[in-house]
Amino acid sequence: MDLKQMQDFFNSNDLFAKSLGMRIVSLDEGYARAWMELQKEHTNGEGIAHGGLVFSLADFAFAAASNSHGSSAVSINVSIAYHKAVEKGTLIAEAKEIARNFKLATYYVAIWDESNELCASFQGTVYRRKKQLGE
Repeated sequence: MDLKQMQDFFNSNDLFAKSLGMRIVSLDEGYARAWMELQKEHTNGEGIAHGGLVFSLADFAFAAASNSHGSSAVSINVSIAYHKAVEKGTLIAEAKEIARNFKLATYYVAIWDESNELCASFQGTVYRRKKQLGE
């Protein structure tokens, strides 16, 4: 599966992300960029983006970046820190590989608002399975 097919795979097959309006807009080996437009139903009781939504966008970019080498990768540890509340507009998550070996890989994900202000930072580690993505 080439990178364009992988991008299409995530945008078509991740039904949870799709239901929230998330899209992978850029994909390369060890890198992914995801985008979404905040809607009223994405907010919590305080009227700001729900923390679970921000986490989900980061996790979506993390999944695409960690699977971009072709082998199936599943998360084994993640953490997130929230830096700024967002009420409306676009959110962008950019995942970058920071370490990888034949069994594990670690990624850093920055989540930005449309003003390029850092809203959250996420770090995750995956276990790299022997099977190929989509098998």
